[in-house]
Order: sequence, then C-alpha cells, then structure tokens
Amino acid sequence: MHITQLNHECLLHLFSFLDKNSRKNLAKTCQKLLEVFQDPLLWSLLKFHSPVELKKNNFLLGPALKYLSICWYSERVKVCNIEDWMKNSFQKDFCNRHENTVSDFLLDVCNRCPNLLSQTLSGCGHVTDDCILLLLRSCPKLRTLQLENCVQITDRTLQAVTLHGGSLQTLHVDFCRNVTQAGLERVREKCPSLMLRAERSANMIPDSQPEKKMMLEKVSRKLVQL
Repeated sequence: MHITQLNHECLLHLFSFLDKNSRKNLAKTCQKLLEVFQDPLLWSLLKFHSPVELKKNNFLLGPALKYLSICWYSERVKVCNIEDWMKNSFQKDFCNRHENTVSDFLLDVCNRCPNLLSQTLSGCGHVTDDCILLLLRSCPKLRTLQLENCVQITDRTLQAVTLHGGSLQTLHVDFCRNVTQAGLERVREKCPSLMLRAERSANMIPDSQPEKKMMLEKVSRKLVQL
C-alpha cells in the first residue's frame, strides 16, 4: 500500500511522529500530504530550540496549539544575559539580530492561539514583562507558565500573574535574577493554590544601572563609617 492510500486520520497519526522539517518535506511531495501538514490538529504541540527556528516556515500556528516551548541552551545565551549598558559593540550587534524574534513570535501566539495551556521559555533573554502580560491576557486558559533564565522578567510579571493568571496552576521563575523575594511573597499571598517555584531567582544579584550601583556603594561606605 502506498502512503497516500491511507486515510487522513492515519496520516495525521504518522505525521505526529515526525519533526517539523520532516513534516514540511513530506508535504512538498503531493497535495494529499500537504493537506495533512496544514491540518491544525497536527500542531497542538510546538518545541523550538533556538530563535532561528521561529523564522522557519515548517509549522502551523493556530487555535489548536496547546503546548509551546522555546528553550535556547546555547552558549550564546550568555551574551543576551549581559546588562545592556555593559555590552560592547559586537555583543549589541549580535543581540540586534534576534532581539525581537521571540517577542514577535509570542505576539502571533497571543493573536492566534487562545487555547494555549502551557508555555515554557528558557534562555529567552529579550522577553519582557509586557510580553508575559499580553500572553496572560490573550490566553485565559493558560495553566502552566515556566520561565527560566529570562533576565528581563521582573516583579511586574509576578504582579501580572496575580491579576490575569486566573487559570494558572503552575508558575516557575527559575534563575530570573530580577525577580525579588518580596514579589514572590505577594504571589504566594494572593494565589495560595498556585504551585510556585523560583529556583535561585530571588538569591541572584539583580541588574542595576551604573549610577544606582554608585549610590549603593556610597551608602555602604557611610554605614561602614558609622
């Protein structure tokens, strides 16, 4: 039996075992397999391993999407984690190439994926509190939000969770250095049933503008003198 003789449901099942590139390549062979590729039911789960993958035309984004993961574990993530005022010209140029890639993709998710249940972001150093706020507002069914090593995430995201995360059951903010213990305590107080995890986050050194660091150093010196 030729693969195209299988019915649509069987082909959907077979396609579900393939990665995005393999699905796209098969879809190029004939109209029937293209229709399988374009079936929203095939795209309930999406995993990406770098911002570059978000620009590929090898997946379908739509209301069937329920589980989304963008995890970037490359050594290059360290460049994105450097405070903006400390980056040299090379580092700034590197970041400019993909600075808005994840944010723009999440905007599409907010507009087209209202049934999203789970979102994981790891190593996404340019994702901001505004992105997460919009995600919570646009995806009211969101039950799991996992943020790891996202340096621009602050207590504003935690506040957004208390205001707009009514369906959230699990929240992780691991290694997010600009999240504070006070912000975490407010979440625990206002959302007692939420499973909250913040590995290392509140214990890391938060970002500070150079002038703020100087002020803190002056205060410290005065305290020592006293």
